[in-house]
Amino acid sequence: MTDSELLQYTRDTGDFSRMLSSIPYADFIGLECDRFGDDLIFRLPKKEQNLGNPILPAIHGGVIGGFMELSAAIYLMMSQETPRMPRIVDFSLDYLRAGLNRETYAECHLTRQGNRVANVMVTAWQKSRAQPIATARAHFLIEG
Repeated sequence: MTDSELLQYTRDTGDFSRMLSSIPYADFIGLECDRFGDDLIFRLPKKEQNLGNPILPAIHGGVIGGFMELSAAIYLMMSQETPRMPRIVDFSLDYLRAGLNRETYAECHLTRQGNRVANVMVTAWQKSRAQPIATARAHFLIEG
């Protein structure tokens, strides 16, 4: 299945499993995605291999950052017509509290889209959306 066919299949069916399994890092960390109406909610399941501090236990900060960056890129790709993964220009991440070893969720919002650059806000939480564990701002170059 080509990239454009895979993207079209995902848009038509709402089944993200094929697309996510074609991205090696998403497959490695266990990234999942569900569509609720027009919203996409990304999920990072509880996995021992994602731990950075086994004493707390807490998810590795790089895993949280990678999860949020991939979520933003997939969100933008799903909202664009192009089947290509958008290229990251800048990614700024604020860790707000420890990401404990439990399911983690992320939600993305397109804050600005120009002809060549798009800005996406990402919020990650575990128990409650009101208590995010991290927020991020991602800037992507859009291939025309």
